[in-house]
Amino acid sequence: MAFDERKDAAEKKFELDQQTLFKIEARASKLIGTWAGEKMGIAGADLEAYAKEVVVANLDEPGYDDVKRKLIADFSEADIAFTDSELDHMIQKYVDMATEQISQEAQKA
Repeated sequence: MAFDERKDAAEKKFELDQQTLFKIEARASKLIGTWAGEKMGIAGADLEAYAKEVVVANLDEPGYDDVKRKLIADFSEADIAFTDSELDHMIQKYVDMATEQISQEAQKA
């Protein structure tokens, strides 16, 4: 019986960890999209819509390479100057911020 209980607990923890990672990626993508949209001069409802586009773009593959490709294409189209290191820095900044936010929300729950 103890083995089954441990197995169930491990499965439940894995599921919670996966849900948490998904929440972090979605939150980080929205923050990244908001930053990128503001950099391109997007505001209001259009900014919210653009941030959601970035969240959807992040569903293509694990990690943030798909987000980075979208930002590179959108910045190039909008004639916005950027460097790869700037994009990498901002993505990491918002991943860290989202991780902290989700962690704080989990502690409050």
